[in-house]
Amino acid sequence: QVQLVESGGGLAQAGGSLRLSCAVSGRTFSMYVTGWFRQAPGREREFVAAIRWSGGYAYYPDSGKGRFTISRDNAKNTVYLQMDSLKPEDTAVYYCASLRSGSYWELTSYDYWGQGTQVTVSS
Repeated sequence: QVQLVESGGGLAQAGGSLRLSCAVSGRTFSMYVTGWFRQAPGREREFVAAIRWSGGYAYYPDSGKGRFTISRDNAKNTVYLQMDSLKPEDTAVYYCASLRSGSYWELTSYDYWGQGTQVTVSS
């Protein structure tokens, strides 16, 4: 199994920045891609970014990288999500997840999920 623990969420002002962390443990040798998703109240969980552990290739929604940057530290088994120029609409619970197989932008491709970390952006 793979365990994922998110941290770094909190309250930020519009225009500010936050960096989320996702610490991965367990069967880390089986990791291929780790992704970030978010879910706002009353909305579906949506893809934010993903990264391949080998080579560090990053993937973002079709709309482009935007204000978020994903990175990883293989030595620490940790994936980061740097969020800049935050907007109130970025308010959501942010989750990281480990890819099992399939498309990196699809929820069903991921089998292990963290508990989530709340991000609240005030205007």
